[in-house]
Amino acid sequence: MRVCILAADGSWYYQELASAFAARGADVARREITEVAAVCGMETADGEMGRLGSATEAASRPVDPTTPIQRGLDNFDIIVVRSIPAGSLEQIIFRMNVLRIVELGGIPVFNPARVIETTVDKYYTSALLAAAGLPTPPTIVVEGREAAMDAFEELGGDVVVKPLFGSMGRGMVRVESADIAYRVFQALEMGNYVFYLQKFIPHANRDIRAFVLGDRVLAAMERIGQSWKTNVAQGATARWIELSPEAEDLAIRAAGVIGAPYAGVDLMSSEDGEMFVVEVNGIPGWQGLQQVCPFSIAEEVASFVMAQGGRRGE
Repeated sequence: MRVCILAADGSWYYQELASAFAARGADVARREITEVAAVCGMETADGEMGRLGSATEAASRPVDPTTPIQRGLDNFDIIVVRSIPAGSLEQIIFRMNVLRIVELGGIPVFNPARVIETTVDKYYTSALLAAAGLPTPPTIVVEGREAAMDAFEELGGDVVVKPLFGSMGRGMVRVESADIAYRVFQALEMGNYVFYLQKFIPHANRDIRAFVLGDRVLAAMERIGQSWKTNVAQGATARWIELSPEAEDLAIRAAGVIGAPYAGVDLMSSEDGEMFVVEVNGIPGWQGLQQVCPFSIAEEVASFVMAQGGRRGE
């Protein structure tokens, strides 16, 4: 089985996954999605015009570099997405569509483009979770400073302002003053940002990261922050925990709503014991979790991906 891992050069995740896949007999290579050349509408080696057809047809016919299965990703059986570099809106849309075309060509992608697109957008993720009846912190998303000020008041005057696209806690700001809110919102408006406001939930500077793999929680940790931010990348410490049945069920349901084969699900309990799904990550990191986990997460991921992906072209 030929496995491609989309990862940055020197990535810890690539090293972990490459070793795990190789131990299971796979041929592994690293690529960056920015290296892909997308080609379509050109004749294949046998003289037929490149076309997709159904995924089954695409998987059963020989793959030639001039078919619409993208050059650079067309000679693998499975693609594992570990990173999508930052870029312009045009670049990000193109990269997502590259993954979609790869999937249409019959090559499984983990996680699929639709999952990555959903989870990279905090509003869309929150909306899907709420629509499915899962508890999420009260959230208002608007465009414009005046609407943001109204939302600030509606949410009780104590909110967390988050980047719509972001990770590891970077760019999150807690705002408890109308004057500070005015200044923060004015700055965001100048940058043409969307205002994603979430009611602050007192949580004793603790939350839970659950790593969902398929229909189970593979591993979980409690993160204890030095402030209200609980991201390990922001200085929080972590400890291994066994989830309660309620928390485990909530994490699995959250990943299921998004349709993610695997996901990092962040759970938070308020001081009165109410539990919320705060975020679902479709390209979940686990370096912090691995530090407290008694087994190799990469090996579990590799086994799962190979079992789910099957063997192409046998």
